[in-house]
Order: sequence, then C-alpha cells, then structure tokens
Amino acid sequence: MARIETILLATDGSPASEPASEQAIDLATQVEARLLVISVVNASSRPSEASPGASPHSSPDTALADSRDSLTTKAQAIVQRAKAAGADATFLVWDGEPGEAIVAAANSESADLIVCGSHGRSSVSRFFIGSVSDYVVRHAHCPVMVVRGGLEATRH
Repeated sequence: MARIETILLATDGSPASEPASEQAIDLATQVEARLLVISVVNASSRPSEASPGASPHSSPDTALADSRDSLTTKAQAIVQRAKAAGADATFLVWDGEPGEAIVAAANSESADLIVCGSHGRSSVSRFFIGSVSDYVVRHAHCPVMVVRGGLEATRH
C-alpha cells in the first residue's frame, strides 16, 4: 500500500460531519499525513440555502459571503483541533458544486485519501446528503472514506 501523505477532509462544518472530522484528524495524526480541510460554497444555492442565518431577502452576494465566512470559521476550528492533536493541517474554501469541487481539490492537491461525511440534514448540510459522497466515490482518483454521522448528529 502506498504511503498516505495528504488526507483531504471534505466538510460543511455541521454536527453530522463531525465524525468524519474526528476520523480524518485521528488518521492524519497516526500516519503523519498532512490534513487539508476543504469546504465548498455552492454558488448555485438559493440565498436561504447558502447561509443558515441568511434572510430570504438577502442579496445572493451577501448570502454567499456569509456562507463563505461561516465555512471558513468552521474549517479554521477543525484545523486548530488537528494542530492541537499534532497534525500538519490547513484549509481551503472552494466555490462550485460540492462533489465536483471536492474531486477537483483532491486532484489539485494530490490527495492520497478523501474523507467525507454522509448524513447532513440542515440547509447547509445538504452538502453531504448521499449524492455528494456518492459523486466523490465515483469520480475521485484516490480512495474515499465515507464516515456515517451519529444518530445524535442527524436529529433536529
């Protein structure tokens, strides 16, 4: 088996994606791999989907900026946890369709493994309903670990 040097964690920062974040951090620490946390701003979402706190009357640009800021904050928090655990970690926030952007980022960053979650339920968490993880599994150039969210993470 080839050495895992770069792990790409695809996350929307929701509670349902937390188990995937924990798995990626643990694995990166164990195998001494670089952890790259990626979140995707889906520009084709309606304003109320782009940001959980966005007003339906917000402009699309404002909603996307709010979504980008929220995802950046959540990704930074994951990076800080990873660094505290001893991992080399950084983050990216990409624009686009989530599945396509995750695969493109994995290719661009020469990821050896992609870790993603499978059960988001909030508006922003639609990022990880089956179709995204399914797309990533079918199109990625490297292995993909899909981590199922816990029951408490998917209840509302």
